[in-house]
Amino acid sequence: MELAYIPSPSRGVLYLGPIPLRGYAFSILVGLFVALWIVDRRWVARGGKKGTAWDIAVWAVPFGLLGGRLYHVITDYELYFGEGRNWVNAFKIWEGGLGIWGAVALGALGAWIGCRRRGIALPPYADAVAPGLAIAQAFGRWGNWFNQELYGRETDLPWALHITSSADGRVPGYYHPTFLYESLWCVGVALLVFWADRRFKMGHGRAFALYVAAYCAGRFWIEYMRVDEAHHILGLRLNNWTALIVFIAAVIYMVLSARLRPGREETVEPDASDGGTQDAEEGAEAEGRVALDKDAPETASEETSTSGQDAVADEAPVMSGDKQQKPRS
Repeated sequence: MELAYIPSPSRGVLYLGPIPLRGYAFSILVGLFVALWIVDRRWVARGGKKGTAWDIAVWAVPFGLLGGRLYHVITDYELYFGEGRNWVNAFKIWEGGLGIWGAVALGALGAWIGCRRRGIALPPYADAVAPGLAIAQAFGRWGNWFNQELYGRETDLPWALHITSSADGRVPGYYHPTFLYESLWCVGVALLVFWADRRFKMGHGRAFALYVAAYCAGRFWIEYMRVDEAHHILGLRLNNWTALIVFIAAVIYMVLSARLRPGREETVEPDASDGGTQDAEEGAEAEGRVALDKDAPETASEETSTSGQDAVADEAPVMSGDKQQKPRS
């Protein structure tokens, strides 16, 4: 008897008139906007200018989407270039298929370009991005629910995911909702980074490294549960190896960075601090000019009064002298 389960949507696309609204794309877009809102607030709190995060995102987001798609196509090339496959489908990003590893890698390149154009160092910006990126992934994983993909092994747990589609080799049944596991894990990662960054004042890219390490730890066991086709190396899925290697690299970076560059950056966006100092100096100069203008009339009247007194004093002895002199005969 079926007591409880997570139902799958009957379809992954809704039509607003002639415009298709795909659940996968909608999940990613919502995640991006929420993440950028978080990043902007964190950047301003660190001393940056409001709006800078959105300007850099103009570079980071397209690069990230391109990198995510490239990683997926390269690691699952047989889905697009195998026998009976249409290579044009490799460009249909709205149908699903983004690899987080490629998205972060090329997204970081795009962010570096955006930071460089504004004279900003990448590490402090990456620290601001870290929890927002985890939240974006938490939203994005629901795109797999809309597409009925990337689920785990069969289970009879009350929160099992009910797969109803039989397309592309799917077998209808009840499976572990790995999309939900990863979504909740990403929320936990974001909360961890928020707490650790506030508690330890993490800087120089260490908050981002913490996000990477924590995400990889969860991705390793979640990936191990999945049953979709994947390349295996020494008995482990390719993404398991990627998560393990990236986890080790992130931990090493955190340790070395803490030793070589402890503390947090005092200035993250030079223009912001210089602009504030310049405004303060201009304000002080303006106040000084107002004060001088107020004192000027009083000073002028005092000088006029003094000059008048001096003139009277100069004439007084002459007049008294004339009165004392006797007329000559």
